[in-house]
Amino acid sequence: MPTVTYAGTAVTVNDEGFFTDPAQWREDMAPLIARQEGITQLTDRHWQVIKFMRHEYEAKGTGPTVRVLGKTSGVSVKELYQLFPHGPAKEAAKIAGIPKPRGCV
Repeated sequence: MPTVTYAGTAVTVNDEGFFTDPAQWREDMAPLIARQEGITQLTDRHWQVIKFMRHEYEAKGTGPTVRVLGKTSGVSVKELYQLFPHGPAKEAAKIAGIPKPRGCV
């Protein structure tokens, strides 16, 4: 498995760049990952989704789908696509340091 260095820490990722061990993630890594995804600044709304993604992963073992995100995160589907334009569930999961959610292409 490849490794990537974020904020001075080497982490193991899969071929698509998703963390293989979410415990390696730290909040200071999120802005660096976001920049790689083309998101220049993480707003409070981004953080709301990122923290929700991590909470759902810890509780259920997988990240939520876009539909679930839109219904339960407090952020509408329309806004999710504005915040994470390249696929909200997939992009937010990557920034949150969790594996790609089931159902994401």
